[in-house]
Amino acid sequence: MNTGFSLTGKVALVTGAAYGIGFAIAEALAMAGAKICFNCRGEKHMADALDAYRQKGIEAHGYFCDVTNEDQVKRMVSQIEQEVGVIDILVNNAGIIKRIPMTEMSVEDFREVIDIDLTAAFIMAKAVIPGMLQKGHGKIINICSMMSELGRETVSAYAAAKGGLKMLTRNICSEYGGANIQCNGIGPGYIATPQTAPLRERQPDGSRHPFDRFIVSKTPAGRWGTPEDLMGPAVFLASDASNFVNGQILYVDGGILAYIGKQP
Repeated sequence: MNTGFSLTGKVALVTGAAYGIGFAIAEALAMAGAKICFNCRGEKHMADALDAYRQKGIEAHGYFCDVTNEDQVKRMVSQIEQEVGVIDILVNNAGIIKRIPMTEMSVEDFREVIDIDLTAAFIMAKAVIPGMLQKGHGKIINICSMMSELGRETVSAYAAAKGGLKMLTRNICSEYGGANIQCNGIGPGYIATPQTAPLRERQPDGSRHPFDRFIVSKTPAGRWGTPEDLMGPAVFLASDASNFVNGQILYVDGGILAYIGKQP
């Protein structure tokens, strides 16, 4: 049974894996035996990430690349193939969110979110699928969101991008499932990361942040998720254990999407 979850010898590319959720997923894939590649756009992030991987005992391969730039992506994938091997696993994790009311959001801001959160996943998948076709197998994991299913104030661009990413996931499955390529998504709930830390800070009177209280009250698990909560699902979807799972979104949200909430 354990061999079904092994990634020994596999080459994994995780975008935006310098820190946070992407780093945790890359760490999990490495623990399962995969060779890890990731991208960055800044020198400081790259240096910090490589040092963090070294501290974990992981020999990660870092590449400077803007995943919204198709030429840069093609060069990165070609370089990885030459230096590490043909990519077996792609995790499209890179993303941004801009919390701006829709009528106040510029078209430029909307397009930037769509470009990074959706178009980049298309560019990345397009670049790695030919190698997967040659190898006769491949795994693509798109990091979606609960906003693939739900709307919320101020996240119109993000929700539109993640909803589109859900459908891109299903369409890659539809086009390439017959070639033994599985494309699935992970939909994290609210995850405790440095980026969400301000939403969990104690108030001056010692009480919990209102948003913190709101999320915990809506989550049957009664807590925020952690990046570690995503490690097992990522290994499952990257491994042979999920070879007959395709076009699905695995929501790792502590049960929020299943819960209507307590009666007031």
